[in-house]
Amino acid sequence: MSKVVNLALQGGGSHGAFTWGVLDRLLEEERISFEGISATSAGAVNAVVLADGLAAGGREGAREALRVYWQKVSALSTRGIFKPSPLDKGNSDYGLEHSLGFWFLKMTYLTSPYQMNPLNHNPLKDLLTEAIDFERVRGQTNLKLFLCATDVQTAKVKIFAGKELRVEHLLASTCLPLLMQSVEIDGEYYWDGSYAANPAIYPLVYECDSRDILIVHITPAERPGVPTTSPAIMNRMQEISFNTSLIREMRMIASYNKLIEQGRMRGGKLMLLHLIEAEDFIRAFSWTSRLNADWDFLQHLHNMGRARAEQWLEVNFDRVGIESTVDLDTKYF
Repeated sequence: MSKVVNLALQGGGSHGAFTWGVLDRLLEEERISFEGISATSAGAVNAVVLADGLAAGGREGAREALRVYWQKVSALSTRGIFKPSPLDKGNSDYGLEHSLGFWFLKMTYLTSPYQMNPLNHNPLKDLLTEAIDFERVRGQTNLKLFLCATDVQTAKVKIFAGKELRVEHLLASTCLPLLMQSVEIDGEYYWDGSYAANPAIYPLVYECDSRDILIVHITPAERPGVPTTSPAIMNRMQEISFNTSLIREMRMIASYNKLIEQGRMRGGKLMLLHLIEAEDFIRAFSWTSRLNADWDFLQHLHNMGRARAEQWLEVNFDRVGIESTVDLDTKYF
C-alpha cells in the first residue's frame, strides 16, 4: 500500500529542472502516490505537465511528459537571446553575463515589456499549448491542482484549480512583470505567483485528505553576507519576496501543530511537513542562471533533483504518515 503525500512546488525559472528531477525519482517510487499539488511559476508548469502525463500514460507517461517538456524548453532557448555564449559555458555558475540576454535584462529596469514588446509576443504560450493537453488536464481526476498567481491590483494570491485550467492560467502563474505583460483573466490582471505564494500551502490543508506535505524548495531563503552590487541587491530582494509567504505559512502551521499536540485545539488537523531543498547549491549559481535553459545545465539540475529525492526517500520514507521530517522551528523561525 502506497503512502499518499501532497506536493508544494516552488517557482524559480530554469531552476525548476531540479523539481523535474525530484518528480522523476518520486514517480519511480511505487510506494509514494500524490493527492494534491500546490505550485507556482516553474513549479506550476511541472505540476500541470505531471498531471497531463499521468492522465495520458500513468507514471511512465508522466516521466516522459516532463522530460519532453524540458527538452522543448531547451530547444526554444537555442533560438532566443538567453542562449549562453561560449564564455558563459565556461563558467561554473551557469550565468548568462556574456549573452545578449544579459544586456536585455539590464534594459528591463529602464523600459517595460509594454514598450519593449507592444504586441505581447510570448513564445512560452506556444510551447505550453504544444506540450500540454489542457482539456485532458481539466478532465483528469488523479491529482488536485492548485496553481498560484498574484493579483496585480490587490496583492492577493489567486488560486486556479485544476478543473478550470487553461493556458492563460499557467501563463499568469509564470508572468515575470519586468519581462512579460500582465496576464488578463476574466477582467483581472496577474503576475507570477511567487510574489504572493511560493507556493500557497493552505489549499493542501483544507482541500486534501492527506496530512503529509512535501515541499520542494529551490529559491534560497538563506544567503550569508550582505549584497553590495546592484544585481546582487536586486537578486536578494527577489529571493526574500519569493520566500516570505511560504515562511509565514510554515510558522502558522508550526503554531497550530503545537496547539493540537498540547490538546488546546481539539479536532484540528495535525500536518506533517517534509522538505527536499536545493538552495544550498543554487546559492552558488549566478542570478541570471534562472533564465539559462542550456540542456547541460537542465540535466545537471535534473540529476541533482533525482539525487536529493533518492536521499530523502532513503532517510525519511518510513516516517511519512507518522511524523514531520523537517524541524519547522529550526527551518522557519
